[in-house]
Formats: sequence, structure tokens, C-alpha cells
Amino acid sequence: QVQLVESGGGLVQAGGSLRLSCAASGRTYSTYCMRFVLSWFRQAPGKEREFVAGITWSGGTTYPTDSVTGRFTISRDNDKNTIFLQMNSLKPEDTAVYYCAARDSGSGNLYWGQGTQVTVSP
Repeated sequence: QVQLVESGGGLVQAGGSLRLSCAASGRTYSTYCMRFVLSWFRQAPGKEREFVAGITWSGGTTYPTDSVTGRFTISRDNDKNTIFLQMNSLKPEDTAVYYCAARDSGSGNLYWGQGTQVTVSP
């Protein structure tokens, strides 16, 4: 149906940058790709999963988390069925597992990737 594969996580020092990628595939996604809102969430140890950024097919973006505003940028390459999260000026509190999510605005179904670890050292 919909498969999401994240990449680009790793260990970085505070102040550094990382770029996460999420490739979407599957029959449902290929057929209805324009309906999908793709997003990044993160979950730190002992904390709830947090919505970081979202992007529509047409490129509309949302950043509901004040702590990443101005530092993180979400983008989308529709030709490659891929979204990105450019993370700059990383802080130790950005350490988390970052998940890609795809919501089908037609059916309401939500799909998750397996997550990629981001660790920011002081």
C-alpha cells in the first residue's frame, strides 16, 4: 500500500546539520500521491511523539513545533516521491528517533516509516 523508508540519521555535534530523507512507495501512494500530506515526527526517550513538520503535494508547509522554527526546513521532490528534512543548528534536545509519516487526505489512513535515529552531542 504505502511504504516509507527514512535515511540520513546519525551522530552530530551541537551546531551541526543533518538532512533526513524519506522515500515513499507502494501502489496506494503511486495512485493517490497528490492526496498525501507527508510529515516528520520525532520521539525522544520517555517522551511522546512530536509533530515536527508537514508538507502537502503543492508544497504548503507547517511547522507546529516552535523549537524547530528557523532551524528545520521540510521540502518535497514529487518526481522522486521523497521528502527531506534539513536540520541546522542542531541542539542536544533534538536527539530523537525521527519518523516519516504519510496521511492520505482521502481515506484518512496514516502510514509510518521505521524511524531513523538522530543523536546530537553537546
